[in-house]
Amino acid sequence: MPPKLIPKENVKNNSQTGVNVDSKGMFKEKLKSSLFLVTGEVSTPKGADILPALENMRKIQGFADAVNVTDNQCATLHMSSLAFSRIVLDNGYPDPVMQMTCRDRNRLGLQSDLLGAAALGIPNILVMSGDHPKCGDHPTAKAVYDLDSVQLLKTIEQMKRGYALSGSSLSAAPEFCVGVVSNTDPNERLQMMKLEKKLLFDVDFIQTQAVFDVEKFKEFLELADTDVPVIAGIIPLHSAQMVRHINDNVPGITIPAELCERIENAKNPAAEGTLIAAELIKQLKPVCRGIHMMPVGAHTNTKEILKKAHILD
Repeated sequence: MPPKLIPKENVKNNSQTGVNVDSKGMFKEKLKSSLFLVTGEVSTPKGADILPALENMRKIQGFADAVNVTDNQCATLHMSSLAFSRIVLDNGYPDPVMQMTCRDRNRLGLQSDLLGAAALGIPNILVMSGDHPKCGDHPTAKAVYDLDSVQLLKTIEQMKRGYALSGSSLSAAPEFCVGVVSNTDPNERLQMMKLEKKLLFDVDFIQTQAVFDVEKFKEFLELADTDVPVIAGIIPLHSAQMVRHINDNVPGITIPAELCERIENAKNPAAEGTLIAAELIKQLKPVCRGIHMMPVGAHTNTKEILKKAHILD
């Protein structure tokens, strides 16, 4: 059954000041500016060794406006997003975006992690449903989905006013910059309806699935019709096999035939993929607030792509 949510008009502000201990995050302020933003996805470790993931994070340190920390990416076991977000903070990056999926935790666990994130100074949360466990390395795991992403947004809004989902008072209200995800196919009416529901809440940014068709993306923006900053996803292609896998298996993404042919016919598909990513960023810059770099692997080529796109000198 869906949670019993306190209607917005009946929720009193139980805390005049939101609490996020030691947070020095500036991402929310940058979202209010006219800056073109760059964020980068960093996968958490698949074991207890944090060094490779930190090295990956450092490849974008200095020019990325926020580091997006995955939460059991692709329904595959990784170190917790909460723990690694704090590690990112401890290693000199003030703006981790902690992904939070609804797949692995019930409403108690989700709220508990939100309070922990606030106490640990994690300033940004990205809310998503999460891939089903059958897609990952524990296919027989039980999917939780006690709350969906829209209900989790309502929960966060209620907690920011000083109340748990149950209606009980919190000793202090957490404060976050909150993002949501969306695919960008304007023909996916159910997904567009879900985005409309998400935008009924206090959302600070929208992060999209990877964009390969800029004209379709423009249609998506027109249909979404929102002032909430939109950050477009960028996945650099590196092989024909990768192109086929995305087109056949990743919902919400279609790579146009022209780009498929370029990768198929390229002598160096990875180099061509880098060039395509830079071209897409150039086309996207005038129409959205930023881009989110999602390399399959490490950020080895991210700086080069941004230079080719004239985002970096």
